Amino acid sequence: MLFTSKQSLNAWEQVGTKLFSFADSSTWWIADWLVYGESQFHDRYYEAIKQTSLSYQTLRNYTWVARNFPMPRRRHNLSFSHHLEVVSLDQPEQDYWLRKAEELGWSRNKLRGEVRSSLRTRQGEVTPTETERRAEVSSTGSPAAEPDSAPDPVDAGPSPEARLLLELPAEVLATIRTAAKKQGAPVETWAAEILRRAATGS
Repeated sequence: MLFTSKQSLNAWEQVGTKLFSFADSSTWWIADWLVYGESQFHDRYYEAIKQTSLSYQTLRNYTWVARNFPMPRRRHNLSFSHHLEVVSLDQPEQDYWLRKAEELGWSRNKLRGEVRSSLRTRQGEVTPTETERRAEVSSTGSPAAEPDSAPDPVDAGPSPEARLLLELPAEVLATIRTAAKKQGAPVETWAAEILRRAATGS
């Protein structure tokens, strides 16, 4: 971007506001593009997304958010990153936190802090069962392969993940690794996607 004349502070700020608006919109566009490709082209979709400059995990996070927030539920005064921060929650909680963020003008980081504080408070109120402890499922709960918060589309920051530990025979794990390698994905990401498809029937 070249500035051919001296800009006032106000004019410069307005340009920045528009640029950030375009950047956030483009994230939603990419996310919706991915959702369509996944639904229409199935296996060929993986080949197509390899041609992008973004990591597989980031693209999965984009898809996750777009799928969970169809157009009517998106809050246009909040960024894609705001939606990403709450995507692992149940829908009523998603709406609650996004409404608060919108009404109070919270940044993405402020929203993240408030959500995590709430989760920590509730975590202290609930004693996990032995099964939950053995499974080591984190309090935030999200599909593995999606976004402690999902990689941010802007700064690729840390991500909310649920952890599920599985014990598999060595030969089964070797087979899974081979299948994941063919898809060009980390074994954890590939396995999580297979589990998601089985659960949703997609």
